[in-house]
Amino acid sequence: MTSKMQIDCGNTTDGQNSTIDESLYSRQLYVLGHEAMKRMSASNVLIIGLRGLGIEIAKNICLAGVKSLTIWDPNPVKIEDLSSQFFLRGEDVGKGRAEVCQNRLAELNQYTPVTVLEGALNPETLAAFQVVVCTESTLSLQLELNDYTHANGIAFISAATYGLFGNLFCDFGAEWVCRDSTGENPVSGIVASIDESGLVTALDETRHGLEDGDWVLFSEVEGMEGLNSTDEAQAREIKVTGPYTFEIGDVSGLGEYKRGGLFTQVKKPKTYTFKSLRESLAGPEYLISDFAKWDRPPQLHIGFQALHKFVETNNGSFPRSRNEEDALKIVEFAKEINASTSEATKVEELDEKLIKELSYQARGDLSPMCAFLGGMTAQEVLKAISGKFGPVKQILYFDSLESMPTTVELTEESCQPLGSRYDGQIAVFGREFQEKIGNQKQFLVGAGAIGCEMLKNWAMLGLGTGANGGIQVTDMDSIEKSNLNRQFLFRPRDVGKLKSECASAAVTAMNPELLGKVTTHRDRVGADTEQIFDDNFWNALDGVTNALDNVDARTYVDRRCVFYRKPLLESGTLGTKGNTQVVIPHLTESYSSSQDPPEKSFPICTLRNFPNQIEHTIAWGRDLFEGYFRQPAENVNLYLGSPNFVESTLKQSGNQKEILTSIKDFLVDAKPLTFEECIVWARLEFEKKFSNDIQQLLYNFPKDSVTSSGTPFWSGPKRAPTPAVFDPENPDHLEYIIAAANLHAFNYGLKGDEFTPEQYKKVLADVMVPEFSPASGVKIQADEKEAAPIQTTPDEDELKTLLESLPMPSNFAGYRLSPVEFEKDDDTNHHIDFITAASNLRAACYGIKTADRHKTKFIAGKIIPAIATTTSLVTGLVCLELYKVIDGRRKIEDYKNAFVNLALPFVAFSEPIASPKMKYNNKECDKIWDRFDIPSNITLRELVDYFKEKEGLEITMLSSGVSLLYASFFPAKKLAERFPLKITELVETISKKPIAETQKSLILEICADDETGEDVEVPYVRVQIRSA
Repeated sequence: MTSKMQIDCGNTTDGQNSTIDESLYSRQLYVLGHEAMKRMSASNVLIIGLRGLGIEIAKNICLAGVKSLTIWDPNPVKIEDLSSQFFLRGEDVGKGRAEVCQNRLAELNQYTPVTVLEGALNPETLAAFQVVVCTESTLSLQLELNDYTHANGIAFISAATYGLFGNLFCDFGAEWVCRDSTGENPVSGIVASIDESGLVTALDETRHGLEDGDWVLFSEVEGMEGLNSTDEAQAREIKVTGPYTFEIGDVSGLGEYKRGGLFTQVKKPKTYTFKSLRESLAGPEYLISDFAKWDRPPQLHIGFQALHKFVETNNGSFPRSRNEEDALKIVEFAKEINASTSEATKVEELDEKLIKELSYQARGDLSPMCAFLGGMTAQEVLKAISGKFGPVKQILYFDSLESMPTTVELTEESCQPLGSRYDGQIAVFGREFQEKIGNQKQFLVGAGAIGCEMLKNWAMLGLGTGANGGIQVTDMDSIEKSNLNRQFLFRPRDVGKLKSECASAAVTAMNPELLGKVTTHRDRVGADTEQIFDDNFWNALDGVTNALDNVDARTYVDRRCVFYRKPLLESGTLGTKGNTQVVIPHLTESYSSSQDPPEKSFPICTLRNFPNQIEHTIAWGRDLFEGYFRQPAENVNLYLGSPNFVESTLKQSGNQKEILTSIKDFLVDAKPLTFEECIVWARLEFEKKFSNDIQQLLYNFPKDSVTSSGTPFWSGPKRAPTPAVFDPENPDHLEYIIAAANLHAFNYGLKGDEFTPEQYKKVLADVMVPEFSPASGVKIQADEKEAAPIQTTPDEDELKTLLESLPMPSNFAGYRLSPVEFEKDDDTNHHIDFITAASNLRAACYGIKTADRHKTKFIAGKIIPAIATTTSLVTGLVCLELYKVIDGRRKIEDYKNAFVNLALPFVAFSEPIASPKMKYNNKECDKIWDRFDIPSNITLRELVDYFKEKEGLEITMLSSGVSLLYASFFPAKKLAERFPLKITELVETISKKPIAETQKSLILEICADDETGEDVEVPYVRVQIRSA
């Protein structure tokens, strides 16, 4: 059990520990991997410029963990810096930016020291760094620094934001090696055949998943043994010929394929050549960030150079916001540059309106833009030093002009600075829109990684700080150490405290104007908390933002937003991948309108008897954990504490005997009194699972058995196992015993913490293991197509005898076992140790490559890989859409859903899908957002008459949940009884349940015929039963 990884990170200073804390970096390790983290921990990074963009990059680099971070920015803090610089406070105005930020950055990660580079900036000072990041710098300084870095093998990255415009440039040197361009797990599969031309056919149950140009290695091929190799130099390049076939080239002289074989993708390093900034200005290579604006990068390439020229010819001053004179000057510069530039960069016709808009916004400083570009830039820094993932080649231009408000008039006067912390935002959106932002009432659901970044952005925006504004935030979780790597509002001292409270306190410190404006909750948003998040709560909101990590919670919030007709901003991340979705009432579909594909599952027979990959054995080990240490203990407690447990168990079909036998074992026959007895139990279970069960399987299906078609039974996906022979000197065997014994002991409140390996071995030496003989008549399902063995109902006399052998619950008054609740992040609790050992033992039996504890934890714990860079970028995109929501946009084309993959890198935007429509009686209505609102608690007769007279609809059926309230085919007597009843009386009578006092409305579903007598689809009905 280890939580730290030894690495070689060169010389360390200030007592810097030369280990990587896996308990801190666990989620990031599943994104980057151990090797990339090792290289990062040996790298020194310099960041130049610490306004909003610079601090965002620095924050993400600190969280990721590098050997050292050095910052340079001697400029004094200005009040407008607070528009996006979240580590500056009002009292810092006048102090040096880098000096102020040093300790606040260092707090983020104890393993990354942060130092300030003193003195003037010149090329010679760059020699100590592996990466130099340049923000807020003149083009001439960028060129000077990059000339040096390019010549000296130092990676150089420059980035800038100007209002809703931004750019990123990367130069990793003349030869930069990418070791893994995608980060995806290598593809592997089972060979069905290889013909004489070199055509490989994969087993027909799965697609091979390969692409042209991929490389593969083979193993376990019979007949063509010459293909088998573990040497990556022997990998073969493939050409895809179909979803199940690919070619590997010449196989002459390798013999004739007989059977078997596995193929595994090999990731080959790829070398990239980068041009310097000076070369790229003359011959740029663009990464398109929005395919709807594919022609915009060349325009902005000229425009950004014109902006730099303006600044350098105006004593470092940027053009004034909305100033026509300055904008025209930049347009003239752009024309001059375009006329004199190379043919490769020249644009046929300058977009003067776009260039002027760049000038208008140049003084703007927006937190969402800094978050988006800061996340992407920081990921490029990590790529440069780790060699992991494909780089930005080489220039990215990005804009979000769609976020400009349409409901306010922007003038030079309205965009003038006020000497406030929001001046960077006012420069773009004006004072009137800033007031709108301040008076928003927003609900943030979740205060984890996305929630922290979102709250930070909101604090910089001034969201909810106005007289009529406010923020509601809820999260029921407490802070854990593994959160600190990406949930940057939390510090080690916060571990164990509530996320919502700590996050709210942190952003209030960032922007004191939020004091008294943030209301925190510690409740899950769900059906069980509707008395907290009630009608009054939802109706008071302007919008909702999800920051959740599970589909069920997202779906519930989405349904609430549809019901209360509130805009919803949805987002999520998975490693380097991220997505955003905008849900607008009466305009777009909702989050629940589409679903992700179901989680991949494995056939039961594969897990039980025929595993062929490590994922199968890990899933088996996870099930074994539940079957050993949780379910039996819970059944015992139910038997002892629930009077009707036996009765309800006997009503079940198939497993009554199994449940009752396990209760008898755990309470009587195998109840341990000492820890030594737990060791004995573990040893006997080892024998059952890894020897006896496999002997039985081979008895049923001998290794030389064939199917009815004459093919070997143990072929294709079926791997013939070998029973394990227990060896206490085998680390996996002993680890299984240690973990199983401790977990079994936990069930009974016994302790074994002080036992040494030698003490375990001493107990094991005396264990008498019964001999095993396979039994005839045991049915084993051969594959998922074959019917599972029918579970016979136990004989009543057998069950009666078993029940009589159980001790009376009264004899165990107050006695309970302790079920083990699976917890993946505690490295001392033996949970992952047990699953790792069990999985690897089973894998060894079946000749499957084993997995280390790290990979097992990832799969068994269903861990979602995460990294701060993606989270930062995604929340930036969400807030760019938030501007549009606040502006009240009603055109669907104004909004954008996004999908990003920083590993590739790839950014794509799409217009949200419109909500579906339906018609009745020539009236169009929205399937998702429309409903019939009945303002009072009327009678059933009044309801039926209303729809006939006002809507031209004849109700044929009316229901509330599962209760059928009305049907046109009901007998006249039943209708006569129900027609006079109020809707509330009707629902309570039929459902036999009272309506809660807090419930303000009822939802009814109707089936109806239109004026022509045709059955038509119509919206649901909401009846207001109490005043809101």
